[in-house]
Amino acid sequence: MSKVAIIGAGSVVFTKNLVADLLMYPDIDVEIWLMDIDEDRLETAYGLVDRISGKLGRKVKIHKTLDRREALRDAKYVINTVQVGGLEATLVDFDIPEKYGLKQTIADTHGVGGIFRALRTIPVVLDIARDMEELCPEALMINYSNPMAMNVWAVYEATKINVVGLCHSIQGTAHQIASYIGVPYENLRYKAAGINHMCWFLELEVEGKNAYPMLFEASRRSEIFRKDPVRFTIMRLFGYFVSESSEHMAEYVPYFLPYEHKIRELNIPVREYVRRVLEANKIYEVNKLIARGKKELDELEVSREYAPKIIHSMETGHRRCIHGNVRNTHLITNLPVGCCVEVPCMVDRNGIQPTHVGNLPPHLAALDRTQINVQELVVKAVLERKKEYVYYAALLDPLATAVMDPDRIVMMVNELFEAHKGYLSYLG
Repeated sequence: MSKVAIIGAGSVVFTKNLVADLLMYPDIDVEIWLMDIDEDRLETAYGLVDRISGKLGRKVKIHKTLDRREALRDAKYVINTVQVGGLEATLVDFDIPEKYGLKQTIADTHGVGGIFRALRTIPVVLDIARDMEELCPEALMINYSNPMAMNVWAVYEATKINVVGLCHSIQGTAHQIASYIGVPYENLRYKAAGINHMCWFLELEVEGKNAYPMLFEASRRSEIFRKDPVRFTIMRLFGYFVSESSEHMAEYVPYFLPYEHKIRELNIPVREYVRRVLEANKIYEVNKLIARGKKELDELEVSREYAPKIIHSMETGHRRCIHGNVRNTHLITNLPVGCCVEVPCMVDRNGIQPTHVGNLPPHLAALDRTQINVQELVVKAVLERKKEYVYYAALLDPLATAVMDPDRIVMMVNELFEAHKGYLSYLG
C-alpha cells in the first residue's frame, strides 16, 4: 500500500478531486495522509475524503495531521498544494501595483504578483523538499502550487528530490479548442510545449488534417471570439494558440492591460483572481457542510487532473502521456538549459520521462524567454538570498515596464517588500 501525502490539503477542491480520482482506480491501494496548518480546513478535507471513500465503497486508510513531517515520513508520493499568505497577501499583490498604474488579472504565475508570490512560496516548498530528503528521499513531489515554474525550478536546483509540476491548462484548453471547432475531444490530436501558462499548441489535427484553419475560422465568429478574446488575438498575432486562459494571458504580455480601450474591447477582467478567491471561500463553506454530513455529496466524476493518473501509472505500469513541468535538459532546444519547461512526458513504473521537443517557433520561444528571464532572477534571489535580483526581475517584467518608468518600478518593489516583510525576512 503506497502512502500519498497531500500537503496543503485544506485546498479542499483539489483534495476532493485528487482523492476521488485515486479511489476510482480499483487496481491500486493507497493510504492517504492529509496535512494542513489550518485545523478547520484540515477537518473539512478529512470529512470530505471520508465521505468520498464511503460513496465509492473503498475501504482506505485516511489520516489527518498538522505535523508535516509525520505526513511525509515514508511517503511514496507527495502532492503539494500550499498557498502562502492567503487572501491578505493576494490583496497586497494587487493593491500596491495598482497604485502605480499596473493592472493585473490573476497575479499568481507571472508578473509582479507572480514574483512576490514566489518569494513567499519557494522557501516553504523548499522546506517540504528538504524534509522529504530526510524522510522519504525516493518519493515523487507533485507540485500544484503557483507560481509553478519558479517553485519547481527552485526544488530541482536546490535539492535532490524528484519533482514534477502539474497544471490543468493544457488538457483544459484542448477540451475548449475541441468545443470551439465543434469536434469531439477524442477526435483532436495535439502537441503542446513551452513554459507553464505559456505553452503553445504546436500541432492541432482532426482526422489527420491540420485543424488550425478550423480554429481560425471559428475565431471569426463573434460568439466564439467572445469566449476567449485575448487568446484568439494572440493567435492572430503569432499564429498559435496558447495554453492558459484569456484572463491569464492578458497580464503576461504588454499588449492589453496598459490600454483602457483594449480592456473594454476584449472584456479583460481586472482583479479577477480576487473575485475567484472570494468565490472559493463560498465554495469552501459548502464543502464544509458536505464534510459534516449536512449536505449531500454530488455524484463523483473523473477530473482532468494528472496527479492521480501519474500515481496509477507508476503503481501499475499502465503507460500514458501527461504534460509536466520539468528541468529543461535540452528538451526545448531554443529555451535556456536548466529553466523549467512544460512538455509531454511519458509515465509508467519508471516514473516521469520527459520527451524531446526540439526548437519552438522562434517567435514563441522569444515570448517564453521574456518570462524565463524573470523566473531565473527570482529563483536566484531566493536561493542566493540576494534582494537585488528581485529588482532586476521586476525591471524586466514585460507588463511593468510597459506602464511605468524604472524609478517607479523600484518604488513599487520597495513598498511590496515592506508590506510582505513578515514573509521575506530571509532577504534582509
